[in-house]
Amino acid sequence: MSKTSIKIKTLFAEQATQMGQEVTVRGWIRNHRKQKNMGFIELYDGSCFKSLQLVYTTEKDVDGTLKSLHNGSCIEATGTVRQGFQNELIELNVAEVTLLGDCPEDYPMQPKRHSIEFLRENAYLRPRTRLFQAVFRIRSVAAQAIHSYFTDRGFLYVHTPLITANDAEGAGNTFTVTTLDVGGTKSNTEMSVEEAFKEDFFGMPTSLAVTGQLEAEVFAMAFGEVYTFGPTFRAENSNTKTHAAEFWMIEPEMAFCDLDRLMDVEEDFLKSILGYIMERCDDELVFLEGFSKLSLRERMQAVIDSKIIRVRHEEAIRILRESGEDFEFEPKYGEDIAKEHEKYLTEKHFKAPVFVYDWPKDIKAFYMYQNEDGKTVAAVDLLVPGAGELMGGSQREVRYERLKARMNELGISADSMWWYLNLRKYGSCDHAGFGMGFERLLIYVTGMENIRDVIPFHRTPGSCDY
Repeated sequence: MSKTSIKIKTLFAEQATQMGQEVTVRGWIRNHRKQKNMGFIELYDGSCFKSLQLVYTTEKDVDGTLKSLHNGSCIEATGTVRQGFQNELIELNVAEVTLLGDCPEDYPMQPKRHSIEFLRENAYLRPRTRLFQAVFRIRSVAAQAIHSYFTDRGFLYVHTPLITANDAEGAGNTFTVTTLDVGGTKSNTEMSVEEAFKEDFFGMPTSLAVTGQLEAEVFAMAFGEVYTFGPTFRAENSNTKTHAAEFWMIEPEMAFCDLDRLMDVEEDFLKSILGYIMERCDDELVFLEGFSKLSLRERMQAVIDSKIIRVRHEEAIRILRESGEDFEFEPKYGEDIAKEHEKYLTEKHFKAPVFVYDWPKDIKAFYMYQNEDGKTVAAVDLLVPGAGELMGGSQREVRYERLKARMNELGISADSMWWYLNLRKYGSCDHAGFGMGFERLLIYVTGMENIRDVIPFHRTPGSCDY
């Protein structure tokens, strides 16, 4: 029977009391350095970012069992805890090792620097590397931070559907969900689209959800303050570093909330999440700073310490047009802001995070509150130095006739969205919410350049492995 073991995280946390004690640890060999008279095994168990050094002598390893252990193997080791010779970390003077799972010498994750592309191709093994141990632990901690933030403030966590009959963004970039024969049998090809979908599982066209916002609004009108945090899907055939077909979104929705309060919540939310991560992931952030050559903690702390600037879209365009900068894309009133414009506003002009609000109505979604000028909506984007846009939100249109007219204007079926319109009839109130792409936050926090490297198994055009 296996001995009672201790986690490496616990061993480091309690090293003062563990010194001189015999303990048993279990984990995987990251590196095995063999010398003439000694051997050093770097062991990790996933409980923390640090590895534990196991030390043995060839005198004790008479039959060569220890020396034959391969990188990547899973072992159980028993020994005495002692102070390391060359650093302040403790190490284990090995007395006994049991091989739990061997690993051949052609194991792909050898202790050397691998390219990101190679690791991406071996996504089932990359969590064993230092780089992705850091990235995915930060992902876990960031998710915990998000849930803690909203739970501590009384928000209800809502599980919104992943299969839906509405395209809330109106962009049409959705994945169809169907049980019909996609090969196209004769009987199906002779049907109209409408007739075919009547034969489908749900009896209507359905797709994977691009957002949980509309359903979150339903619950906000019953619980006051709610949030949804889960996967969303967009069928954009894009191979950029920031696009994926499956990604996670954080979407809070708040009753009795206008645009000003929404910006207050966004600011507090971002600062709280960054502080939570910095407090719990220092080892990981130090490693990632060395990898990315970015001052990750410094720029996160700068956001935490800042007072986020608030500027109307029209004013932001004026600043850009009068900047004297030679932009690739000309800043224009009534149009969107490019990445280079976000960079100028946050890193050169304001030197701080910026809320850009009151956006042109014609470039925003149908559900946003229409301002009295008839040209803009009460929408806001949060721009952050080193990241660009991190969040987007708005006050929601609560006037039934205005919302219906806007839907008609954009060709959105009022019949299929009857329930959403009815929310405006039955005890409605001002409400607002925002969305933040979880992976976009993680790219900023970790310094990784590609969304494929902050999500465990990426889903992008032509790629759906594992």
